[in-house]
Amino acid sequence: MKISVKVKANQKTQSLEFQSETECIAKLKSLPIKGKANQELVGLLSKYYGVTKKDIEIVSGHVSNIKIVEISNLD
Repeated sequence: MKISVKVKANQKTQSLEFQSETECIAKLKSLPIKGKANQELVGLLSKYYGVTKKDIEIVSGHVSNIKIVEISNLD
């Protein structure tokens, strides 16, 4: 499954707000430096969907605030 994620980095709280089944806004505590925000996003999505971090891949938008993320091994 692919979802579109708009990332807001350097926030006070960490959360996911789903606009629809395939679109969400991710509020992250990390700064977007050296991939730390991307790592935090993968961890947050893995907890939400109940999959491992290996099952989540950022397909596009590695340096953008809008990312396409592919999640595999969903039951």
